[in-house]
Amino acid sequence: MSDQWSVLADEIAGHAQNYLDGLSRVAGGEGGDAIWSLLLVEVAQVSLAGAQLGASQDVILSGNWEPPLSEDPDVDGVRTALAERLEAVDDYAEVFDPYKDTAVTPYRLSDDLTAVAADLIHGLRHYHAGRPHEALWWWQYSYFNTWGNHAGAAMRALQALAAHTRLDVAEEALST
Repeated sequence: MSDQWSVLADEIAGHAQNYLDGLSRVAGGEGGDAIWSLLLVEVAQVSLAGAQLGASQDVILSGNWEPPLSEDPDVDGVRTALAERLEAVDDYAEVFDPYKDTAVTPYRLSDDLTAVAADLIHGLRHYHAGRPHEALWWWQYSYFNTWGNHAGAAMRALQALAAHTRLDVAEEALST
């Protein structure tokens, strides 16, 4: 693996771990009234990592084969905790693919955030097993296939929540 790929693998692994740590902290009750803003920052940072993967040339595995891993850890506990914390705003509407499927689709922030986490965990397992090339391949593949869409949808929803929190309050203050 070239030095370029090694550096990128290290960077993406760091972003992935930071996202997982931040998501766990929020699911565990941290964040108070700033939960949407904190989640927005976490998703934006990991989306930057995804954009780096998307802008990179394709990562190709030798033999086009992913080494097997045992079953990935269950993230349902985090999803459930997030769903409870986000209860009033967990459900939202999104257009899945603005070029092919323009129908409005129901989404859940808790599902999106943990779908991203699950894909990042899978890649981190390759990375920690000493297979950074496989980790990069997985992160890139799953960015295009799964977590990039979920992160983008979650970021739009979280940005809207943060905007409503700030702008709606400003409008109320002006009208009194």
